[in-house]
Amino acid sequence: MSASAIALARAALADRAAWLVGGVVRDRALGRGDGEDVDLVIDGDPEQAARAIAGQARQQGCPAACFSLSEEFGGWRVVARDHSWQIDVEPLRGGSLEVDLLLRDFAVNAIAEPISGGAMLDPLGGLADLAAGRLRACGPRAFEDDPLRVLRLARIAVELGLEPELSTLHLARASAVRLRQVAAERVFAELCRVLDAQAAAYGLQMLGETDALAVVLPEVERLRGVQQSRYHHLDVYEHTIEALRQTIAIQADPVQVLGAAGEQVAALLGEPLADGLTRASALRWGALLHDIAKPGTRAVSEPEGRVTFIGHDEMGAGIAVEMLERLRASERLQSHVAGLVRHHLRLGFLVHDPQPLSRREVFAYLRATGPVAVDVSLLSVADRLATRGAKAQESIEKHMRVAEQMLDAALAWHREGPPRPLLRGDVLARELGIEPGPRLGRLIEALCEAQYAGEVSDSEVALAYARRLLTSQ
Repeated sequence: MSASAIALARAALADRAAWLVGGVVRDRALGRGDGEDVDLVIDGDPEQAARAIAGQARQQGCPAACFSLSEEFGGWRVVARDHSWQIDVEPLRGGSLEVDLLLRDFAVNAIAEPISGGAMLDPLGGLADLAAGRLRACGPRAFEDDPLRVLRLARIAVELGLEPELSTLHLARASAVRLRQVAAERVFAELCRVLDAQAAAYGLQMLGETDALAVVLPEVERLRGVQQSRYHHLDVYEHTIEALRQTIAIQADPVQVLGAAGEQVAALLGEPLADGLTRASALRWGALLHDIAKPGTRAVSEPEGRVTFIGHDEMGAGIAVEMLERLRASERLQSHVAGLVRHHLRLGFLVHDPQPLSRREVFAYLRATGPVAVDVSLLSVADRLATRGAKAQESIEKHMRVAEQMLDAALAWHREGPPRPLLRGDVLARELGIEPGPRLGRLIEALCEAQYAGEVSDSEVALAYARRLLTSQ
């Protein structure tokens, strides 16, 4: 939210009783600026106020639209046409500003500032809570009135670095089961913001402490206590949290972890993907879900007693889709995260092959992992760094050497795409005298692999190569 947007609201509502409330006031008190979203409470008609703000914006050359948010609650929204800011206007609840603030979620969000300017109104001591780093519910019914606040507790805590008060945690725990009544889209939005925070691991810990994790992500909760092989030093749940921490560390400073490829990795992770999320956000979902199928695939081999999780990658991809579908995530995000889970072991398998990898091995990896080649390579690094059981350091060093080679190739593949075919499919079919179909498709793929490996370089050599393949089949 630019400062001019609040100025627009002030100009439009100069003669009305209205207050800035919620996050915008809290962030101003923290010296964080005005943010992108503003909440207003008005003692009057929200629709008239919203239309007045939109009109003021148009007069000042900033086109905006306004529309109703809720017939039940009477809220309206004003949004800049370029989406640079939005203002939500709500009616005053309970007949007074103090009652309205008492009905809010947390004391740090129950601070108001008159739209015309003046001292902040802080009936619940939210400013003192901010100074003390404390997060406290506005009242005993805060979570009963809106169970989503159980998730918001964790989200605000990790975004602002606040510590929930013990009594507030108890209140949240008592209402966690009622999260089942909350729209999945709202739950997903809060979970995304928890995972996007630098302290996401702490946020998940808080969701566990309030019993919210078992309600909204029961598959993650079931990872607790699932013991692994001697190459792991943590159970599956704690390993998952550590893999998330390592993912966040890579994203925070990719150059430090990955060297020369770090800057390109940072640019790729910043690309928008789906549901308003970047590839970086999706990678955190991948870290959270990469071992999600381990409880259902755990076995102990006889007689050596070795713990295995055979097939947890493929089964986990299906579970990830089910979970994200339940949360109403888009099909694109479902597919992307499923790809991360399905292929997260693939790079590790290559560690045992002669190094450096052949161009054909690199091609096979890139073709198999497709659009998530860079992302899943990063996930494999985070997964490896989070695994510190027997022979950990030796394994990490070997893994990082393979990852460095593969990341360079995957980044180039992402930037330039696969090799352009030296021969079109119809030309190849005509020259070889075969019909279009799976056989032709296999030949085209074999030519692409040979081209990537540097074994064919022009159409004549490619055609001769294809003829040899055809006669050998």
